[in-house]
Amino acid sequence: MVDMSRRRLMGTSVAAALGASVTGVASADEVEESDTPGAPSVRGELKRFSTTAFGAEVTGPFVFADGSLLYSLQHPSEENPEPYDRAGVGYFSGFQFDLDGDNDDFSEVSTPQTDAEQGAVRSGDGEYVFLAKGREPINGGSELLGVTQTPDGTDLTTDNFAGTMYGDAATNPDCNQFVPTDEEGTEGYLFTNWENSPGNVSRIPISTTDDGEWEADPEGAINLANTGPLRELGGTRINCYGDLSPWGTMLSSEENYAHTRVNLTATVSDIEAAGSGHGLVGGAQFWNRPNPSSIVDAIDEYYEDPFTPQGFWALDGVEFLAYYLGAEPVDGSGDGENDTIPIGDVYPNPYRYGYHVDFREPAADPPQPVKYYVMGRAAWEAPDVQSDERTVYGCSDGDSKGIYKFVANEPIPSYDDPMDVAGTLYAPKITNDEAEERNSPAEVDLEVEWLELGHASNAECESWIAEYDDVTQVDYLERHTEDWEEGDPVTPSVLEEADRAVVEDGNRNYVTDEEIIEWAEQYEEEGPDGVDEDLRKVPFLETRAAAKEIDASIEFNKAEGVDSVDDAGPGDFVYFGISEFNDDLANDVGDVRMDRVDGGVVYRAELEPDYDVSTLEPVITGPDFTDPPEDADDALRNVDNVYAMDDGRLICCEDGFGGPARSYPNDGLYVYQPNVLVDVGSIDLRTGDTGTTELYASAFPSGVSEGRVTVSLSDHTVASIIDVSVHDDLSSSEHSISPDGSSATLGFADPDGNVQPGGNEVTLASLTLRARGPGTTDLDVDVHRLDDQDGDAIDVEARSGVLVSETDGRGPCADDDGTAGSDSSSDDAGDE
Repeated sequence: MVDMSRRRLMGTSVAAALGASVTGVASADEVEESDTPGAPSVRGELKRFSTTAFGAEVTGPFVFADGSLLYSLQHPSEENPEPYDRAGVGYFSGFQFDLDGDNDDFSEVSTPQTDAEQGAVRSGDGEYVFLAKGREPINGGSELLGVTQTPDGTDLTTDNFAGTMYGDAATNPDCNQFVPTDEEGTEGYLFTNWENSPGNVSRIPISTTDDGEWEADPEGAINLANTGPLRELGGTRINCYGDLSPWGTMLSSEENYAHTRVNLTATVSDIEAAGSGHGLVGGAQFWNRPNPSSIVDAIDEYYEDPFTPQGFWALDGVEFLAYYLGAEPVDGSGDGENDTIPIGDVYPNPYRYGYHVDFREPAADPPQPVKYYVMGRAAWEAPDVQSDERTVYGCSDGDSKGIYKFVANEPIPSYDDPMDVAGTLYAPKITNDEAEERNSPAEVDLEVEWLELGHASNAECESWIAEYDDVTQVDYLERHTEDWEEGDPVTPSVLEEADRAVVEDGNRNYVTDEEIIEWAEQYEEEGPDGVDEDLRKVPFLETRAAAKEIDASIEFNKAEGVDSVDDAGPGDFVYFGISEFNDDLANDVGDVRMDRVDGGVVYRAELEPDYDVSTLEPVITGPDFTDPPEDADDALRNVDNVYAMDDGRLICCEDGFGGPARSYPNDGLYVYQPNVLVDVGSIDLRTGDTGTTELYASAFPSGVSEGRVTVSLSDHTVASIIDVSVHDDLSSSEHSISPDGSSATLGFADPDGNVQPGGNEVTLASLTLRARGPGTTDLDVDVHRLDDQDGDAIDVEARSGVLVSETDGRGPCADDDGTAGSDSSSDDAGDE
């Protein structure tokens, strides 16, 4: 992602290298001393595949069916040598992942130390070859790749229009998703996000040549922003990361940082209590202000104690968005006495931006875009749609933001009209006490409960949004001043009167503070289904502000990535990337108050039977920014995009750009190989009944030769193990059950090599249990030994299952000696 939130604090040399696109890491003088245990650390193996050119982030990774890897070169320094001085999208020629779950399929690239190494894209294997570059002619020369146009076909660049722009046009390629058009996956369309405002998504035909190389067809490429269907939706802004949906379409996420109506940890109720929004109001309140991005300079002049509204910098490009929609250009450059002429004919509705966009019919000319308003409005980095096609997890990027969940009533593609998609939106609540103590994030899981915000349909949300379609910059002045009318000059005193009114009492043109507070009060009294009909819009249009009002844990700092393997199901993992674990996660308020790790954390969460997640486990912890280079150089720092490969590995992209700790300034792409997990399935039984569960391993990248494992019941008064059998693909070297049935130990081997290396789950054994009495018992796993095909020890993590026994009124089922006397098979307990 491109984050300019700290641009006023960056050194001039870095800012010059990046132009308008400055990443969001803390600078050296902002970092407090810290020495957090476990920072950096990895539960598994982390291996660096590539470093990108100076000034660029690593964004938009994609792995093709043949194992080829592609990513975007986002906003590289123009001072880099050709061809790395311009943004574009490329793949690694001559390299393919083996897709067997093992990082042995590539060499690790060294850290870039020389100017030549820092100015280029480097990799351990293969050569980075561009498929396309920003601003290249496409579509018969009628467009430039990544560049949006006005309705009359004028390119929206600072060369053609005065005003501010969110990043130079076509310099910020991000997400890439490939939609094949043949069964072999050798040809199709590459969809690429362009993270600017106005936003854009390009579609480029690509295919493989006879020698297996990828090539693009620029003549057949189009910018979807310049097509009628997307313009009719109002276009997009700040298209960041995304996902390939289970139904085979590009999902593009709008990272609309300008949605923040309150600063950082503040709530709307805080504004009400203070009687003013001074120091508390966010940048969203100035959306329709003439020359909106100059609000900070204006506040500096108005007040002796000035402040910075969060997200103000993302107001850059809003007026260009108006021109994209057909507004008559005005001079917003800042030159001249009356430099804030208001746009009064066409202006973007803020509530139409900040959503996941689904490009249905991806091969159509053009594809048909759908915005999922019902999934909430945020600075979305990415969605992750689960294989049930109902459950969606999303990360909102920036400071003091949320991780959200949406659950549709029915599978999303089952709706004939996507505007009929209906479901429930949830916000997170972190509940475990350890998260409120000064612990290391590397050592503490986050326990999550999901708070229901509301239920609606996509069409309902669109109808609420449409109420604000006709609001323009003229309304900002007319509503917030005493006497100004359209056509009057906009003097500095008129603008100051309007600005002060908005600071004090909020922007009255949009959803008001009073509506948000009233919604929260009714929510607390009656629940989400008991609020007045005219307030149901609040959590969908003002998602972050609403979630804060009901005390959700809107504390995540730069939640930048979320993904799971295709077809992930219960027992598989969803990965969440938190680029910086600091600020609201490491202060002394809220639900999370742990030690700071400026290098960030990658969490994983196991999907439960209903596709819920309730525990976030840290698996990669970045460095403290006070760590020396020997600790920080090879650690994952400021994770951005995460991409779950089909073989269970995770691609982790960096958005850190130098700064403290490292000896080099470049971002990199790392591949995370998780430890092998040995787990036992959870089971529900009625008292007296028997049931079977499986002992399994997540995968064996290098196969397995032999192993020995014990499964124990934490409370054997609840259940007993009465039988165990090794899977048919394995041979049994031993198995035993304790006399009281509280544990079973089994040994196994694979002399015939039946278990193939790869990323698929492997069943090791089956256990039969009898429920003895009501209650719950953990099924604990202890791995004594586990070796790969070469006889080397496998790095393994043991996990626990749960057995729940419920009474059915039949009374006791076990004898006093602890044996289950009603089943003859129990006589074998303890025998081999």
